Amino acid sequence: MKLLFIGDIVGSLGREKLSEWLPKLKDKYKPQVTIANGENAADGRGITEKIYKEILTSGVDLVTMGNHTWDKREIFDFIDAAKKMIRPANYPETANVPGKGIAYIKINQLELAVINLHGRSFMGDYEDPFRVGEALVAEAAKRTNHIFIDFHAEATSEKEAMGWFMDGKVSAVVGTHTHVQTNDSRILPGGTAYQTDVGMTGFYDGILGMKKEPILHKFTTQMPQRFEVPDKGRSRLNACLVDIDDKTGKANKIKPIRIDDDMSLFEL
Repeated sequence: MKLLFIGDIVGSLGREKLSEWLPKLKDKYKPQVTIANGENAADGRGITEKIYKEILTSGVDLVTMGNHTWDKREIFDFIDAAKKMIRPANYPETANVPGKGIAYIKINQLELAVINLHGRSFMGDYEDPFRVGEALVAEAAKRTNHIFIDFHAEATSEKEAMGWFMDGKVSAVVGTHTHVQTNDSRILPGGTAYQTDVGMTGFYDGILGMKKEPILHKFTTQMPQRFEVPDKGRSRLNACLVDIDDKTGKANKIKPIRIDDDMSLFEL
């Protein structure tokens, strides 16, 4: 099984980049399933039903989310009906949170479980992602040994800890949220593919997909600024490709993908 994961889609430029390049990536690598993080897809914060459907039309099979899940109020109107979207699973059990944190995708004779988890370091008060994740993996393992985790977290140490915690239990643990692709993709000893952060898909000449000027002004003056996502300019796509053994569910290989105007330094 080949799995293509697209890093955080940010704004209209990110969606345009996805639409432009996903058919080319599918033609080259022939993944059986494509997953994308869409929590920044609407103006950098949240997602709308229209944009959710647009991402699926681009060729994505499942959308994962993160800390901006609820930033567009209309998500409460459609998330329960959005069968191809999951949000972080580790909200407090007493909160009666809509949506779900795990989904299953049928791929020929195989089944892939996809789990979305949220980090706690510098991120807020969530349930323990390690314990919630462990319980969901045990649940998924009753159906399949092909299990993928999108861990939406800030701290590198917490992401690495999740990778080692899940090593040998899941096919892959990949990180999202920090928007900068890390050069540490590897197969852990137990057969789990790992990458601290896949990176983002969106504006290239800014800071984490946002216009750089307001952010620079805030850093240099400490005065509040409104961060903006541009709708014009150069863009990038960050992703990773995971090759998973059909029988064992262990990862054979993980390959980072970077597409931008400096991509001549990298293999497509």
